Amino acid sequence: MLSRKVPLAVGETARTACARGLLRTGVDEQTGELVPAAVLVRRVGWAVELVSGMTGALLTGHWNTADVNVLASGEDALGRKLPSNAWMALRRLSWATAPDEGVKVNDRIVRMAQEQAGRVLRSVKWRADLTAGVLAAWPVDPAKRTPEEWDRVREAVPGGRCLPSSVIASRTRQIAAFAGKRGRMPVDVFEMEAAPRTARVLLLSACDGQQATIERADEPGRALLRVQLPTRPDPRSYRDWTWVACPVKLPPTIPADAVPHLPTLRIRQGRVRADLAYSHPVPKAARTGHTVALGVDWGLNTLLSAGAARLHDDGQITALGAGGMFRAAGVVAKQHRLRRESEYLHSKADHYQRLTGGDAHHRLAARHTVLTDEIRRVSDRRSNLNDALAWAAARWAVDQAITARATVIYVEDLRSMEARGMGRSINTRLSQQVRGQIVDRMRHLAAEAGIAVVTVPARNTSRHCPRCLVPLRHRKAPDRPTTPGWKWAICPNTACGWQGDRDQGAWQRIAARGLAHQAKTVTDRTTGAMVIRTVVDTLETRAVITPTAPRTSRDRSKTGPTRRRTTRPAPRRRRAPSPTGPSGPAGKRPEGHAHTDRPRLPRAAHRHQDVTTISTPTTAGHRPHGAALGAGFHLHAHATPPRWENPLPDTTSDMGSPS
Repeated sequence: MLSRKVPLAVGETARTACARGLLRTGVDEQTGELVPAAVLVRRVGWAVELVSGMTGALLTGHWNTADVNVLASGEDALGRKLPSNAWMALRRLSWATAPDEGVKVNDRIVRMAQEQAGRVLRSVKWRADLTAGVLAAWPVDPAKRTPEEWDRVREAVPGGRCLPSSVIASRTRQIAAFAGKRGRMPVDVFEMEAAPRTARVLLLSACDGQQATIERADEPGRALLRVQLPTRPDPRSYRDWTWVACPVKLPPTIPADAVPHLPTLRIRQGRVRADLAYSHPVPKAARTGHTVALGVDWGLNTLLSAGAARLHDDGQITALGAGGMFRAAGVVAKQHRLRRESEYLHSKADHYQRLTGGDAHHRLAARHTVLTDEIRRVSDRRSNLNDALAWAAARWAVDQAITARATVIYVEDLRSMEARGMGRSINTRLSQQVRGQIVDRMRHLAAEAGIAVVTVPARNTSRHCPRCLVPLRHRKAPDRPTTPGWKWAICPNTACGWQGDRDQGAWQRIAARGLAHQAKTVTDRTTGAMVIRTVVDTLETRAVITPTAPRTSRDRSKTGPTRRRTTRPAPRRRRAPSPTGPSGPAGKRPEGHAHTDRPRLPRAAHRHQDVTTISTPTTAGHRPHGAALGAGFHLHAHATPPRWENPLPDTTSDMGSPS
C-alpha cells in the first residue's frame, strides 16, 4: 500500500487532480476466474443500485429546512463539532440508512450512501438561504426592482454584495412562477424543489482498505484496483461479496511521482468509467512579488481578451505585445440553438403534462416520456459543450501566461456587475457564458505551473484609458468616430491620444491594476482563492501603462551601387511538369502554398463565426446559406497566437480620429 501523503520539498505544495480511466476487465480473487467486461459492468451496476437506493431514502427523509440547518451548523445536539467527512457527520447526527429487508451489505456500502447524501444536503444550504432572503425582501414588482429594493435583497441574502444580480433575478423568477401556479408564495426552497436525483456512482473515497484498495503496479503507467462487488443483485450474506482485482491503465497526464487515491466508479455507455484522483507536488504560487502578469478581460463577442504587462524597477508598467483574443462565437451560436431547442421541448412537455393530468395510462403519456428523455439528452449536450468551452478557454489563457513567463494571472471579477441597457439578446449571451467554470479550470491548470490566479475588481476597467485614466469615448468602429457604440475606444486627452479595441484596453487596465495592488492580495480561507477586494486611490494612480518607445527604422542611406534587378517576373508555376503521382492527372502542381497531402478545410474554418451561424441541416432539401459541413468545436473556437518577443509598435496611438 502506498502512503497517501505527497512528499514535498521547499517551495512546493500538493495539487490534487482527476483523470478519466476505464475498467476493462478483472479477476475474481476467490475463484481465480477472469471477469469479462460485461460481467464487470453488471456487478458494478448491482452495487450502484444498492448505494443509490439508500442515498435516495436519506435525501427524502431529511429534505427539509430543520435538518439542513442542523447539518450546516457544524454542531450536534451536545454542542460537539461535526466531522468534515459527510458520512461521519450524518452518523454523529444518527441519520442512519439501511438496504431493503433481506439484503446484506457491509458498513462501507452504507458509508458511500451517507457520504453522497451528506454532500447534497450540505450544498442545498446556500440555495435555501438565498431563497429565504429573496422571500424576505420581496419587491413590489418582481419583474423590475428599484435600487432601494436591490439594496434590501442584497442585505437579506448572505454574501449578497458579491453575488451576481442574475442569480437573484433567476431565483425571483422561480418564486414568481411558483406563486402564479399555486396562488401563494412558497415557504422555502424545499417546497419549490423536490429532492434531487442522485448520481449513480460508487464513491470509493468514503471507504477504507476493507472495501477497496489501489496501488501502482510494477509496470509504469499501470495500477491495480481491488474492490468488493456483489455476485447477485440482492446479496443475502457476506459470501455473496467477493474481491475483484481490476488492472487500470493510467492516462499519460498522471505524473510518475503522483500518489493515486481511491476513484469514483460510474457506468456510462455500457462501460465502467473511473474518475482517478491523484496528488502530486507542484511549485507553490506566490501571492506577491510579481513582475510579469497576464491580464484577462471578459468580452461579449470575444469570450476572452488577454495580454501581458511588465512591472519595472522604477514602478513603470509596460505592455508586452498587442495581446490576443479567444473568440468562440460559433460555439456560443450552438449554445443558443440548443437553448432554444430546450425551451421548445420544455414547453411541449408541460403541455402534455397538463393534458395527461399525471395519468400514467393516458395515451399521451408515452409521448411525454419521449420528450422527457429528449430534454435530458439536450441538457447533456449543453453541459458537455459548456465543459469543453471552459477547458479550451482556460487552457488558452494559461498557455498565454506560460509563453509570456508570467507568474500571475489577473482576471476581471464580474460577480457584482450586470449588463444593463444592452438589450435582451446581449443579456442572454452573457448568461450563457461559463465564466465561473473558466475561472475554476484556470486555477486548476495554472496551479500545475505555479502561476497564481487573482481576481481584481472590474470597476472602470473598460471605461478609463489604460495610459492616462481619462474616461474614454466609445464608438462603433475606428472608421465611424461619431457613431456611438461600445467596440472602439478613443481617449479624448490630446496629450495621450490612445485609441484601440475596448477589450484590448481593458486587459491592460486589469494587468496594471493587479500589479499595482498586488500587496492587497488576500487568500480566501474557505475556497483558497486569491482575490483583490478593493481599489486604493493612491495605488490606482500608478496603475497605468507607459507607452514604449517606437521602433526606430534602420539606416537606408546609400553606401554602394544598387543591386541590379531583373525585369523578368518570376513564373507562377514551374516550367517542368511534375512527376506522375499515384492518382490524379499528371503534369499539374498546386499553386501557392497549398498542401498536397491534406484535404481542404471546411468553409466554416475560414469565415467569421457569429451568433447567426447555424449547423448543417440533416434533412434533404433546402440548404440555408451559411451552413457548412464538418465545422466542429475547434473550428468554431479561434485563438490569437501570442507575439511577446517582438511586439509590434502601436501605430494608432498618435493618430487622430479617422474620418
